[in-house]
Amino acid sequence: MSPVNPHLAPIDAPDPELLPRVQELCDLADPYATGAAEDALFTAAMAEINAWHTDRSPFFRKLHEATAPTEPYRAPLVHANFFKRHEVLSIPRDDVDLHLTSSGTTGQKSQMFFDRWTIRSAQRMVARIFERNGWITPEQDVNYLLYSYEPARDLNLGTSFTDNYLCDFAPARQVEYALRNTGNGHEFDPFGCVAALRRFAEEDAPVRILGFPAFLWFTLERMRAMGLPPLTLPEGSLVVLGGGWKGHADQRIGKDELYGRVTGQLGIPSERIRDTFGSVEHCIPYIECDHHNLHAPVWSRIATRSTRTLEPLPYGEPGYLHLVSPYITSVPAQSVLMGDLASVRPGGECGCELATDWFTVHGRAGVSRNRSCAVAAAELMKGMS
Repeated sequence: MSPVNPHLAPIDAPDPELLPRVQELCDLADPYATGAAEDALFTAAMAEINAWHTDRSPFFRKLHEATAPTEPYRAPLVHANFFKRHEVLSIPRDDVDLHLTSSGTTGQKSQMFFDRWTIRSAQRMVARIFERNGWITPEQDVNYLLYSYEPARDLNLGTSFTDNYLCDFAPARQVEYALRNTGNGHEFDPFGCVAALRRFAEEDAPVRILGFPAFLWFTLERMRAMGLPPLTLPEGSLVVLGGGWKGHADQRIGKDELYGRVTGQLGIPSERIRDTFGSVEHCIPYIECDHHNLHAPVWSRIATRSTRTLEPLPYGEPGYLHLVSPYITSVPAQSVLMGDLASVRPGGECGCELATDWFTVHGRAGVSRNRSCAVAAAELMKGMS
């Protein structure tokens, strides 16, 4: 019998008496369960987490009183950019188990703090989705090529933390990093990536490629420029991308083109190539289905908001992506407005077996509107310690 992955192990909410519905929701094992019972449980969990942060965060209490939201989950939204300028905790600093920053390449980075419950809950959600897809393979070691940052002292980027965590789902034979630690920062090593892929293609272990899509694309382009023939990576190889194109948005290509090149040059079939969406401000995992759409798991709800009025938008209309989840007890980030433009579709329009809503990201919104939301929230901080 295969050992149970430790990231699937039970974990208790910080105060089970105050957060019984949050506990129950986060304990749901089917990551894409949907129905009236799940909706009622989610609403009850949101009421609990709103009360939790109201009692523990002067910022959130004042925001809640000022906005008096009337929508189903009664949680005032906070723009993700707010966390780039303020450290707002709902727990004592002694209870902070992990501190992560966003991986933005310019400007101020978000500073997010997690207690043990929050980060372990998010990790268990990822494990549930990996388990459902059959990607937890303790009996099969794999070779890893991580398109993320090689570990370095004081490195606390969320993307690096996530990619290293994803290595827990299959034992590592070898691990290679694309962004090498130079001792004075990190530097992309395309030749090292090419060499690793060529070496891995000669072995019998599946390959797992994780991390930033831009650097995978640059590797494929380098292979083509070098005149190298296509490789066939071992059966069972997997690509899980995440983190976006960051400072390389001007070189971004379409998902279909990238996936086609991965299949053509590395021999990995389309259904084994998945993109993801997430952020340090909202650690719920959004992982593509085999039709390559980003479905909301049972632990979150998704919507879009008007870029002009912030009013909720109907299915199909692009706007700011609004993400809601009651899992987080450390910071009042249970209702986060992202700087990404997206459109949301009902589950039935995907064509896969999942019934939850899904979304398409269209790109980043303009800086001025993002900043205005953050500044508006900052106004509520005046006079508060």
